[in-house]
Amino acid sequence: MTSFQSRAACALLVSIMLLAACGKNETAAKENPSTGASTQEATEKQGEGSGLKLSPEEIETAGIKIAPLQEQIVNEQITVTATIQANQDKLARVAPRVPGRITKVMANLGDKVRQGQPLAMIDSIEAGEAQSAYAQAASEHALAKANLDRAEKLYADQIIPQKNYLLARAEYDKANAVLRAAADKRHALGIAGSKGSPSAGSSIFAVAAPFSGTVIEKNAVLGELAQSDKPLFSVADLSNVWIETNLYEKDLGKIKIGAPAIITIAAYPDEIFKGKVTYISNVMDIESRTIKARVEVPNTDGRLKLEMFATAAIATAAEQKALLLPEEAVVLIQGQPTVFVQDADGFESRAVNLGEKLRDQLVLKAGIKPGEKVVTSGAYALKARMLKSQISAE
Repeated sequence: MTSFQSRAACALLVSIMLLAACGKNETAAKENPSTGASTQEATEKQGEGSGLKLSPEEIETAGIKIAPLQEQIVNEQITVTATIQANQDKLARVAPRVPGRITKVMANLGDKVRQGQPLAMIDSIEAGEAQSAYAQAASEHALAKANLDRAEKLYADQIIPQKNYLLARAEYDKANAVLRAAADKRHALGIAGSKGSPSAGSSIFAVAAPFSGTVIEKNAVLGELAQSDKPLFSVADLSNVWIETNLYEKDLGKIKIGAPAIITIAAYPDEIFKGKVTYISNVMDIESRTIKARVEVPNTDGRLKLEMFATAAIATAAEQKALLLPEEAVVLIQGQPTVFVQDADGFESRAVNLGEKLRDQLVLKAGIKPGEKVVTSGAYALKARMLKSQISAE
């Protein structure tokens, strides 16, 4: 056999083998048609499962609300840490003006007191002397007044000469001056008109609350000596408190007096307290390069306690456009903030990148485009359905 005949025979043999293989593939496809379409069907099933599909009735039952995401104009905020302090304009440290022995204590820590309410009784030698001097001056004043009245009547009837009348007038004026001096001393010692005093000449007087408020400090101990330089009580009106904070130098130009602020407290994580900036210091701390600032917040229900830590978000004059999400629209899935977006295939979970919190809304940095429909309420119900479907699939 020649070489040409050998090559022709080999080519014929290869052709026969290829035809046989093709015949086997066609036979297998006819016998099991689902095998050839398995890849396409899997792709279609995967596309069908990319979103959670709910009927209108299921959406209503689950309380799901949907709204298109739109840009809003918001004020830039500066967030700082702070502490709660008493309003220094409504804080009084109560001490007697003269030393004395504490004979009775009538107020305790946390008591709510009224203006003028006695807090403690003090027995003081100096106060007793002042009271006695006042009582004597009052008695002499009454006698001089009676003598003057009698002299005026007798002089009018021309029974006594003018000299006697003028002498009675001079004695009355002198007694009147002495009485005023005694009253001024009682007033200076803080015992004038003191409630709880047994009598005008008593050495016991009351230390009273200067205004209505709460006793936040108590140092009065029965039987101890009270000094004028050592407060027995501290009374504060806690219906309005100060949020003390420090501003960094770079933020100073952004915040003005009267700027609104949102206060959050760890004790009440789901609530906010509104206030405004009332003070910015004129002196900078050299070491920290910060400036003290103050936010005043109403505290009528008394839930803000002194020395609590707080976070203050202070609004600046600068405005910017931002996408805002309600807090309840965001859920955590595998530790990642996630939002559900509605599209043609149903509800799709979308991981998002969040920014700062503005009241009850969160700034959206990335993950959703403006105009897309997001679930603003009922996200937890969708999360539960998604997890259930994943478990069933596994």
